[in-house]
Amino acid sequence: MDRQQLESLLHERGIRRVKLGGFDIDGVLRGKYISLDKLWSAIDKGMGFCDVIFGWDVADALYDNAEVTGWHSGYPDVLSRIDLNTLRILPSEPHTAQLLIDFYQTPKHPHPACPRNLLKSVIARLGAAGFHAEVGVELEFWIFRETPESMRAKNYTNLTPLTPGMCGYSWVRSGQQVRLLEDLFDQLTAFGIDLEGLHTETGPGVYEVAIRHADPLRAADMAALFKSALKVLCARHELSVTFMAKWNNALPGSSGHIHQSLWNAERDRNLFADPKGEHGLSALAHHYIGGLCALSPAMTALFAPTINSYKRYVPGMWAPMTASWGVENRTCAMRAITGPGPNASRLEFRQTAADLNPYISIAACLAAGLHGVTQAITPPPPAGGDATQASGAKPFPTTLPAAIAALRNDETVRQVLPEAFLDHYIRTREFEVRQFERDVTDWELGRYFEAI
Repeated sequence: MDRQQLESLLHERGIRRVKLGGFDIDGVLRGKYISLDKLWSAIDKGMGFCDVIFGWDVADALYDNAEVTGWHSGYPDVLSRIDLNTLRILPSEPHTAQLLIDFYQTPKHPHPACPRNLLKSVIARLGAAGFHAEVGVELEFWIFRETPESMRAKNYTNLTPLTPGMCGYSWVRSGQQVRLLEDLFDQLTAFGIDLEGLHTETGPGVYEVAIRHADPLRAADMAALFKSALKVLCARHELSVTFMAKWNNALPGSSGHIHQSLWNAERDRNLFADPKGEHGLSALAHHYIGGLCALSPAMTALFAPTINSYKRYVPGMWAPMTASWGVENRTCAMRAITGPGPNASRLEFRQTAADLNPYISIAACLAAGLHGVTQAITPPPPAGGDATQASGAKPFPTTLPAAIAALRNDETVRQVLPEAFLDHYIRTREFEVRQFERDVTDWELGRYFEAI
């Protein structure tokens, strides 16, 4: 879409204002409303945007260890550019259009801390190697009969779920919430988020959505926007939603699986499929799997970004513990799917949870898989049965500090992902750990207050 087409479309739809936004390192959508006059200027020349969005954490606490911005730089404006291909009309705001922005340090240098820029750089490497990727994201989320105010008043405990009981794939529970689910499906589809499926998962008030596969950038846009849009939609129903990896220690975690495959440059042949190959997969697919098996342990901090992410990695809770793979094996970190039909051949990456930043996680998967292809890495034998017991599979770090150390010390990861991004990301995760380490938790109070 060019400016003239955009201007005509906005006029036809009666658009009066525009919402511009970009995603930070934690996947939080940061943005502002602007007038149409400002929009045309921003399209022509770009627009200044305070780089503090890369200088604070998920709770707006300023990093004390960042290099890309900080008190030492004065938190200046950086250049933001509008991606006209991301135009969406907000169903809840029919006179408002939304566009995503990317950030630049200079007109020719993308900002190294921008997650969307990270994914674009990996996509460019795939294209240079003659590949196109298709990616689809699945997200699990928990809905509560709570408002932001009521949850804070309860200190996020004793929350009332949307529905009671463990009701996976329940027609009854879905039917009881039909107005909400119809609104979710219709509104988000109208918003340009292509939903393929929606069903209850195992747990009180938990659902899973499957977002239709697309090129990696569009897939990441849809997944990231889904999380923000669902929070707004739920609020209109006087509900709240969480995408935490593990919000309750007695209940299952929330997965965020990434389906992925490589295609030829013409996008008419799935390069993972080979009916005559071992397990119905091509040699290229095996090498791609080999790359993920080799690098995913060191990349764990990119896939599991929070302290809470690691509470999901417990046996028997559908979260993989090792860099294993298998054919149609959901206990593995990488589940190979070979049908129905060759175009459906793909890999489901299961290490990630719903708290993932889609841009970062997809970029890391594609970079690891491409490394496996270019280096012809042979994966370990596929796991049968419970992959947590698979021999020869590398274990994943089980805490964020351990994952940070693994990421910092791995030279190969620094060859496949930009050094400047990794440096900033590691600094932000170290800050996250320090924020947690100095906090006095409810668990500590309940265990030690009287007894010690």
